[in-house]
Amino acid sequence: METSMQSGATTLPPRITKTLIDRLTAMVTAGTAGDKREPYEMIEVYTGAVVGELPQSSPEDVVAAAAQARSAQKEWASWSVERRLEVFARWHELILAEIETIADLIQIGSGKTRRMAIEESCDPPMVISHYLKTAARVLKPVQRGGYMPVISTSIQQHRPKGVVAVIAPWNFPFAIAMSDSTPALIAGNGVVLKPDNKTALCTLFGVELLYQAGLPRGLMQVVCGGGPDVGPTLIENSDYVMFTGSTATGRTIGEQAGRNLIGCSLELGGKNPMLVLEDANLDDVIPGAIFAVFGNTGQACMHIERIYVHDRVYDEFVRRFVAAAEELGSKAGASYGTDPEFGSLVSPDQLARVSEHVEDARAKGATVLTGGKARPDIGPAFYEPTVLTDVTAEMTHATMETFGPVVTIYKFSAEKDAIAQANATTYGLNASVWSRNLARAEKIAGQLEAGNVNVNDGFVVTYSSKATPSGGLKQSGVGTRHGDAGLLKYTDSVNIGVQKRQVMAARAAMPYAKQLQTTLLTLRMMRKLRLR
Repeated sequence: METSMQSGATTLPPRITKTLIDRLTAMVTAGTAGDKREPYEMIEVYTGAVVGELPQSSPEDVVAAAAQARSAQKEWASWSVERRLEVFARWHELILAEIETIADLIQIGSGKTRRMAIEESCDPPMVISHYLKTAARVLKPVQRGGYMPVISTSIQQHRPKGVVAVIAPWNFPFAIAMSDSTPALIAGNGVVLKPDNKTALCTLFGVELLYQAGLPRGLMQVVCGGGPDVGPTLIENSDYVMFTGSTATGRTIGEQAGRNLIGCSLELGGKNPMLVLEDANLDDVIPGAIFAVFGNTGQACMHIERIYVHDRVYDEFVRRFVAAAEELGSKAGASYGTDPEFGSLVSPDQLARVSEHVEDARAKGATVLTGGKARPDIGPAFYEPTVLTDVTAEMTHATMETFGPVVTIYKFSAEKDAIAQANATTYGLNASVWSRNLARAEKIAGQLEAGNVNVNDGFVVTYSSKATPSGGLKQSGVGTRHGDAGLLKYTDSVNIGVQKRQVMAARAAMPYAKQLQTTLLTLRMMRKLRLR
């Protein structure tokens, strides 16, 4: 039996062998045109040790991958929706059966805690389950009335676009890559997936399981490489783009998609606010806010970076929140076990970005209530849970997405001022409001400028509602995932009109004036009778 790989001071889980890593990396489309590029060294975040080499795709490889997906897509699109869904029912079970291995691979590349890795692994099964229940209905052709009752009809078809590019991020590499690919494939498309180099292993394993479930060979391709290296060619050879990542990169992708006259869905950054009203139950708010801020070490597009607290409960909230943050920090650890409750940032580069934001705020007068330091004694990319106050507009952290375990707490007195401050951002991805009075909280939620607004929760209640579309407003994105819209976006809507008898064409025997009079009378009657 092959033994588990050794990685610095940490032993990788027994499930993760060199054979497994080599098998997964062999799935990347690379070197097809003889252009074999320098491989990317995959790092175990906990120790910084190399665990394997990931092939890098050239533009020619991307072209080849898209061509293979397009070829396989023609047969896949001819399958009934029900037949396609059988593959996903099997994939659902395979993911659950292999959830521990998936969590191992997520942790290797991201450094998140075991519990967070398991939670991430559960997201694709939730998405699959939703579309197993709804996809046949959503994709079914719909017959509607035509312009004239009885003698004409209109049929709306939903046809797959062809090849969909899914560009996945490193923060939830398995969940987002698999959950975004699922509706694209169910709709009848081929997929070319580009994971982030740092976290590609778990996505490759997900693709392997999908093929084990019966997906036609060639339908889902994986290319790897830097965004500027493979991104433009990927968009050039796709019919739709699904991207999750930064607003800056999303703008570039949107521009190229627009030039190619193809659609795109972009889930981008956030500077997400939380409002804590004076009647909020702090026993519920504190643990909810801790998770909303520090879950996944703050590396979530929907995580909270700004908290506005009513002045009547401000002091108590700050005291309890800081204490809870310090307790969480004491449970940090580099481990594949379930004991650590606070994990690593994804890389030393990300740690440097987070540290730069905090140091900029500190230098300009912000108060660091707790945290504000790296923890190299735990691992090369660990950073303490950090709570700031006295943050002002000229500080980077005030307006830019930090994407780490850092939050600022502000005090407010008037509800309208808190709403205005929460909305004073170019982002609009997520928001949260806490109150015992649900009617009041829902009224405030209706005034917050975000695509997802959670009442008495940070972000889980909206993101886990797979039946409802989820997306961003303002510079937080274009389009949505989940719900009927998250499936239909991967299709072209085709209108097939059927006319059983010609009645509206000009007739030589009828003078034009009389024809116009008849037409206007017909239009008025149809409106009054609510026929059209």
